[in-house]
Amino acid sequence: MESGRRNGTTRSPSRPRRPGLDLAVVGHTNIDHIFRVARLPATDRTVPVRNRETRLGGTAGNIARVAARLGVRTALASHIGTDFPIQFRKTLLREGVDLTAFATVRGARSPACFIVESTPGEQVTLIDQGPMEKDPGSPVPTRLLARVGWVHLATGDPHYQLRVLAEARRLGVPVTADPAQEIHYRWEPAALRRLLSGSEMFFANQDELARALQMLRIKGVRGLLEVVPLVIETQGAAGAVAWTRAGSVRVLAVRPRKVRQVTGAGDGFRGGFYAGWFRGQPLRDCLAYGSWAAARWLETGDPSKLRPREPPVRAPPDLGAFARAEV
Repeated sequence: MESGRRNGTTRSPSRPRRPGLDLAVVGHTNIDHIFRVARLPATDRTVPVRNRETRLGGTAGNIARVAARLGVRTALASHIGTDFPIQFRKTLLREGVDLTAFATVRGARSPACFIVESTPGEQVTLIDQGPMEKDPGSPVPTRLLARVGWVHLATGDPHYQLRVLAEARRLGVPVTADPAQEIHYRWEPAALRRLLSGSEMFFANQDELARALQMLRIKGVRGLLEVVPLVIETQGAAGAVAWTRAGSVRVLAVRPRKVRQVTGAGDGFRGGFYAGWFRGQPLRDCLAYGSWAAARWLETGDPSKLRPREPPVRAPPDLGAFARAEV
């Protein structure tokens, strides 16, 4: 059932599918307030807003939506407030996301992000964590975990995520660690080591990977692979690379025809990756599927525009990027 921990391969694992669901994504589902400007303001300065909108977002919510749209049987486990818009809940259900562990906390406001995006692609984000601020102390969704084949731990209170990790391990369900930007301000070194050492995969962008290495006092990815057997690093316009104990696999980014929505593109990559993963595609093709989904996100910012039956894509030629030498 493990993804290369024993055999060091660079193919997604062949494992029995559990009844019911493929994937449970645990973390934030947000109300995103997005403001677009020509440039980010300097300190004590004001710039006009060109456009603004309120959207369904959050790392876990985005990943779950993309994965579900691309055919992965997906559940979403989040804590929201009583102000969560009913139309957002309907969107999740319409897109095929299982909400049996989607919990409303009475008296709480839903997590909300206030995102300012500039034309050059820069952004500044403020977040009101709402009920995701701290471990709610409520039981982890054991009944859900028992029905899934994989758990993706996205952003959220580290204590709660570690409790979910422990329960998943008890049930024999493999886990992906993906603390995202919260690795910079919510995770401590000891907790991060517990998270990664109990996981099969670690997703990170370049800054997050560098932060993990710094926190764990590890000098390179080779050392990190002694803690977690598969590291997926997204590199923006440069593409993505998967590091394994057998070697590395790299794919180029898929260039979007236009850029409409930057925030969430990394989540789109993850959802696309899982679409290949649960089809049993080679690791290289899983990365290519993720890059394709990220490009579609940049073009639309709307998972509902993804066609559920899009065929898997093949990675474009990239001059022998698949390196079988040890990393």
